[in-house]
Amino acid sequence: MGIMFGEDGYPVGKKSTGGNYKVLIIDDSQFIIKQLSQIFMSRDFEVVGTAQNGKEGLALYKSVYPNIDMVTLDITMPEMDGLETLQRIREADPNAVIIMATALGTADAVKEAIKLGAKGYIVKPLDREKVLERVGQILK
Repeated sequence: MGIMFGEDGYPVGKKSTGGNYKVLIIDDSQFIIKQLSQIFMSRDFEVVGTAQNGKEGLALYKSVYPNIDMVTLDITMPEMDGLETLQRIREADPNAVIIMATALGTADAVKEAIKLGAKGYIVKPLDREKVLERVGQILK
């Protein structure tokens, strides 16, 4: 995707072609949504939407597509879990860049998500530098 990096080595949400990287955050924890939003916005990413379950997230993805560059997706959520949401988003957009957000101890679910097309994962509790590092690796 050709993401640019700041002098600190972390990605910035500005595209080399102009504009900002657009992110959708899907997580049942309002705290995690707020944390990720702050991390992304501090680096000039644009958070185009947030959802607290997979069903809402899928509908939101379809409503903003194709104006979206990346999704962070929780694995464990009510109504529609992250794995099913991942499959549904990838059916709608096979090129979707999806990063799973997971708590420690869900290694099997992460492996399954990678098989289903997730580009990587971030671990909760969130560490700002690790989140940015992973996003940079995935988008470069």
